[in-house]
Amino acid sequence: MIAHLRGRLFAKHPNRIIVDVNGVGYDVAVPLSTFYGLGEPGADIALRIHTHVREDALLLYGFATLLEQDLFERLIGISGIGPKVALAVLSGIEPTELVRAVARGDVARLTAIPGVGKKTSERIVLELKDRLPRAPLADGASDGAAETTPVREDVLSALINLGYHRPLAEKAVDAAVKATPDGSFEPTLKQALRELAK
Repeated sequence: MIAHLRGRLFAKHPNRIIVDVNGVGYDVAVPLSTFYGLGEPGADIALRIHTHVREDALLLYGFATLLEQDLFERLIGISGIGPKVALAVLSGIEPTELVRAVARGDVARLTAIPGVGKKTSERIVLELKDRLPRAPLADGASDGAAETTPVREDVLSALINLGYHRPLAEKAVDAAVKATPDGSFEPTLKQALRELAK
């Protein structure tokens, strides 16, 4: 089984990339959360890999983080959810937001993901509610209060206006808010841009 790939990004398309590892091209399906964090073709990349074996195919699914891979593997462990739906879920919601939505039993948020119906959303909540790690930041009684500060919203809006994909921008803003003690707009925006450049 292939568990990890490190190589050069040969080609990229939403939800699908080709990784060149010493002259061998691996076709890897990726969620948008991973896709938007990749560089341009020619860049060095490293991905966690889930190898999915079917009778007629051996498919590779790549993830930038352990959380993404863990969520993907838990999703495909649910009856009736295959890799395609699991990728759609991870492409339509940030991993930490998915954990929070499941913890809250927020079926409406999951149903808002393209390709995910109400029954599938209900099954995800039912099966994963007590099995997922606790989401960082908004947890318990605060339930999002720590995240929705005016500065966070302004910086997020600025990044989206600059053309960054929302899940990627949210991740950068969350890291920037933690790293910027004074919490004012300009330093937080600069830190978020530094996070995006990593």
